[in-house]
Parts: sequence; C-alpha cells; structure tokens
Amino acid sequence: MPPRPFRLCLLGFGNVNCTLVDLLLRKTAALRDRYSIIWRITGIASRRLGWQATPEGFDAQSLCGSDTLVPPKSGATKSCSSLEAWLEAAEPDVLFEATSLNVETGEPAITHIRAALEHGAHAITANKGPLVHAYRELRNLAARHNRQFLFESTVMDGAPIFSLFRNTLPAVEVNGFTGILNSTTNVILSGMEQGLSFDQALKKAQELGVAETDASYDIDGWDAAVKVAALVNVVMNVPLSPQEIEREGIRNLTRETVQAARSANRPYKLVCRARRNTESTVQASVRPEQIPIADPMALVTGTSSILRFETDIFTGLTITEENPGLHATAYGMLADFIRAASM
Repeated sequence: MPPRPFRLCLLGFGNVNCTLVDLLLRKTAALRDRYSIIWRITGIASRRLGWQATPEGFDAQSLCGSDTLVPPKSGATKSCSSLEAWLEAAEPDVLFEATSLNVETGEPAITHIRAALEHGAHAITANKGPLVHAYRELRNLAARHNRQFLFESTVMDGAPIFSLFRNTLPAVEVNGFTGILNSTTNVILSGMEQGLSFDQALKKAQELGVAETDASYDIDGWDAAVKVAALVNVVMNVPLSPQEIEREGIRNLTRETVQAARSANRPYKLVCRARRNTESTVQASVRPEQIPIADPMALVTGTSSILRFETDIFTGLTITEENPGLHATAYGMLADFIRAASM
C-alpha cells in the first residue's frame, strides 16, 4: 500500500506530547514501512504558545526544547483565536489531547475532544477526565462520525489495558479488578518502611519528581479513585464517578505502623478494588490495606503498577508495569494512533 499521510494536532505541549514527538521521530521508518503511515504536525496549542497552525507542517526535529515554533520552509504559521479556528486551519486527521486533568468536570478536555470528533478527526487523549465524565457521549459521537476516541495512556501509561478488552478479548465480561495504581503513595510507603517519617518520605518523592508540590491529590486517594472510575466506566461498562468510590488515603499512616506491617510480612499498599454487584452496579474502593507478602501486589514498589482482573472466562488475569517513564505514556498514544490509522 502507498503510505497514507496524516495531519496531526497536539493540544497541550508539555512533557507527554513532547515525548510523543520524540517517539514519532524515532518510529518514522517503522510507521512508514510496517503501517504505511507518514505524518506531519500541522497544529500545536498550549497556554504558552496559543493556537498555532500551519498546513505545511512544523519542523518536528526542532519542536521540543525550544521556546519558539519553527515554521515550515514554505508557507506561514497562523496564530488562531479559538479552538474551532485552529481546527479549521490545521485540518487534523488526528488530535492528541494532553491537557491537565480537571477532576470535577473533565473540562476543557471534553470540549477539545468533542470538537475534534465533530470536525472529523480521530481523538486520542492521555487525560482521564473525559472517561470519567463523558465516556459514553464521546464514544457514541466518535461512532456517529466513523472516528476513533482512544485513551490507552490514561491508566498504567501505555500498558495495554483498554485495548486488551476492546481488541484482544472480545465478549469477555469483567466482573472486578484489584490493583495498585498510584506511584506517589508507593514511594512514600517504601520510604516509611525504611525509617523515614511521612513528611520525609513525601519530600523524597517530590525530589524524585514523582510527587507534585501539593501531593494531596495522590495522598488522599483521588488519583487512584479517578483511575478506578475510568476503568469501571470503560471495561465494566458501568457509569461511576470518583465521588461514588469509597476513598481513604495514606495520610493517617505512621512510620511505626508501616514498619510494623512490613516486619509482619504484610506491607501496606494503597489498593484499588472494584466488584460487580449487578449488571448495572459496581462497588469500588480505594484504601490502604495490608497485603500478604506472597501476593504479587506486595512486591509493587516505586512507580510500578499492577492490575488483576477477574472475568467470566479468566478467573485471574494480571498485568504488571515496572517503573515506566514518559516514553511509556507516549507509547500508549502512539499505539492508539496506529489503531486509528488502521480504520
């Protein structure tokens, strides 16, 4: 097959989409030779840059690590005044949405994805908000426009969670899952086991770049709850908001309690659980639990994650991801791009 050209737009131009550009450049030959895909980036938007577009395509080699966008050799870069004008100018075949998460509403990511689908572009996101607040709307909108709404990078980076059930295990029913999905609490609990106070362990996580300056979102279990809600909405096909999940963070655990649990071979982990009660209801929780040392979850430390699914066919199906980096997150978006391009 002759290579098919794709115009790409990047909405949000932080670490994730910058790493995606690097991965696209590294995989250019494989995309062309194996999947008949060639690409150019015709639109970039962020708070800092505004809405920038050029049909000729930006110089991808120079995009990241620079304070300015390099225009194409021929043609000009257009600065647009709105999302709609930007989409009209850039004419994307695929939108990569990687803006910040809004736990309460999922905006503005939902609006970005809705507009891209209505414009006729595939929409790929690393943002959990749209799954939690508008999954069915966006899924159905994509189907009406014969486009794809994909989101592999939203939980466990680029590990194949959503595509596993969508593409590899058709007609399997997920009855529940158990997992560890938050890196910050993993690092903090490991530090406390080694003798650090809670505040010292948190500072270590911040110095490693794992925790934000304000880590309340992780410590109090909200990050894990949002991921649980996203999984329940998609792989269990049951609407569930983060507010409906029983949630307890690790803030009240002391160094002495955590060390005693480790000495008893039952270390504390922030555990995510979901269990189907009926066809249309799911009970879910996020809370610190003591895990027997023989359980694989007890071995999950650092930025690693684990998910164990229970289905009507497979009683236990486990995926473990060890200390992923930004390239793992970007890979999830790249894999979604290949899936969308294969339509």
